[in-house]
Amino acid sequence: MDDNKTNVPQVDENEVRKVRIDKLNELSARGADPFWQTSYERTATAGEILADFEAYEGKEVSVAGRLVSKRVMGKASFGHITDSDGKIQGYFCRDDMGVDEYQDFKKLDVGDIIGIKGSVFKTKTGEVSVHVKSATLLAKSLLPLPEKFHGLKDTELRYRQRYVDLIANPEVKDVFVKRSKIISTIRRVLDGMGFIEVETPILNTLAGGANARPFITHHNTLDIDMYMRIATELHLKRLIVGGFEKVYEIGRQFRNEGMDPKHNPEFTTIELYQAYVDYKAMMDITELLYTTAAKEVLGTLDISYQGTPLHLASPWERLTMIEAVKKYTGLDFENEPLDALICRAKAELDLELPADISWGNALYKIFDVCVEEKLTGPVFIMDYPVEVSPLAKRKPSDPRLTERFEFFLCATEGGNAFSELNDPLDQRKRFEAQMQAKAKGDEEAQPYDEDFCTALEYGMPPTGGLGIGIDRMVMFLTDSASIRDVLLFPTMRPTTRA
Repeated sequence: MDDNKTNVPQVDENEVRKVRIDKLNELSARGADPFWQTSYERTATAGEILADFEAYEGKEVSVAGRLVSKRVMGKASFGHITDSDGKIQGYFCRDDMGVDEYQDFKKLDVGDIIGIKGSVFKTKTGEVSVHVKSATLLAKSLLPLPEKFHGLKDTELRYRQRYVDLIANPEVKDVFVKRSKIISTIRRVLDGMGFIEVETPILNTLAGGANARPFITHHNTLDIDMYMRIATELHLKRLIVGGFEKVYEIGRQFRNEGMDPKHNPEFTTIELYQAYVDYKAMMDITELLYTTAAKEVLGTLDISYQGTPLHLASPWERLTMIEAVKKYTGLDFENEPLDALICRAKAELDLELPADISWGNALYKIFDVCVEEKLTGPVFIMDYPVEVSPLAKRKPSDPRLTERFEFFLCATEGGNAFSELNDPLDQRKRFEAQMQAKAKGDEEAQPYDEDFCTALEYGMPPTGGLGIGIDRMVMFLTDSASIRDVLLFPTMRPTTRA
């Protein structure tokens, strides 16, 4: 026997819908169709009344929201309505409302949107309530809500029907309220530092700024294929060339790649660029954005993500990639020859590397496969090989490396930053190397962006650039296991209905 099925009432939605449409038709015949209502004047919300009962006690209020419970008891009934910031009880009495209006209330269904008017009081059990004098049906719910005692638990259905999820699982709404506060905090911090928020194109003739597969569309008037942007980087750096010294953009990126708990085909990032600073300044900004958001939204810098404690206070640990590989695997890319490292990787890490692999690609591969999963963080991993950093400036002390970092929390990369490459001749060579990689089958290699190289030839000052994944930031700060939990409408495979 399936215990779950025995505990969950089986509801015939079609039958419920038919009954409710009959009720709607009855109302319409009486000239009381709720969908004729164009507005309803509210004087308070549930949250405001509950937060300051003394100020509202005995006063007349108008409250509106969704009826989420109803208990009919003869001449008097109770029901709860929820609005944007709380849930409050209504006490519905025939003697106060009148026989006809009370009968109309009794015909209401859980899920209906109603407005109530009455005075605020406390019941004998101490519950803040509204003594209802009149109730108005504002919108008829034709489909039943999930039963209150089991809620909407089907994860995929929750993502597909987020509107029901938000009704059935109120804690879900809190995640998205926090998301909004996190984004507004980021804006406030950067605006306070003198950054200018800008907007750049989503449709492009080239998909550059990151190593990723793009979505392709077609522009009918121009009769050309175009690409959904995979990053805002190259346009923002054009603005640095043009004289803006501090710019940022918060917006959607689109990558035609796999889907898993950390990846969605469309996602939100913030990218920012500041002239005359390097990647170390971007580390400071990263810490500032995270710590400010944590304090504003959570009130603490000591958080837990999926059972792992994280201490977000500055300064975060900083390791070069060479140091991280040595710390977690024992392989010393600073002092050991490449052929010896390849042999040790196979013998000690069970990782087979091609005999002709470059020093930089070997370093990155070992880090990616053997080290990243061990980074609890928060930690900055600095100085990436030039082979995997086509837009970052070389490190003066070691031209095999670039001034680039990524930061990690709980083995998950949260952002990426460079001392930006501003040498147009070097940039051209990097693009040429990317084109060679594409010719060998690398679908994520970046295209040659001639206009960007031309922009650099006009001169771009030394610049620090930073990109942070907003969705992952929200995941960390709300303890959400999946990126779908922090996207209101994540990408889903279409359903087929008979």
